[in-house]
Amino acid sequence: MSNRIEIRIGGHGGQGVVLAGQILGKAAVYDGKNVLQTQSYGAEARGSLARSEIIISDDRIGFPAVRKCDVLVAMNQESLEKYVGHLKEDGVLIVDISSVERIPKTEAKIFKVPAMETAKKTFGGSIYANMIMLGALTKITKIVNEESMEKAIRESVPERTVAANLNAYKKGLQP
Repeated sequence: MSNRIEIRIGGHGGQGVVLAGQILGKAAVYDGKNVLQTQSYGAEARGSLARSEIIISDDRIGFPAVRKCDVLVAMNQESLEKYVGHLKEDGVLIVDISSVERIPKTEAKIFKVPAMETAKKTFGGSIYANMIMLGALTKITKIVNEESMEKAIRESVPERTVAANLNAYKKGLQP
């Protein structure tokens, strides 16, 4: 990992975008990194555009905003279209292909993950798509180690949902 990496996760309110960003940030702290995590969502929250931004660095984080992200996770078409222009040319684009119909032209490396579809088929609902995307993000980028991510998930979700969230995360780690 480079000294500073900027990640943006975008989707609709209710998709767990903010929770995913918080978990990723917590996992990076467990890996001994400095982390800044911010979030933004529309007034209606559920259904409006939401985003979570995470900066992970070996050094102090002097500027607390994502300018050009190294990694963009797009959980829907609207967030992809809004944020793809903020992705570095040599960046990584991870899209939920279940919710994205077209991918704009980009020089970034593109990874297609059927998170929503997998969550519905495997877990009976789309609520775990964010954990599947975290698994894919971990596998693709190696930004944090798997054990740190699992620890962060255990500490961030309700106790009654820990097993399902961990299973969804592990599903995302699979090829």
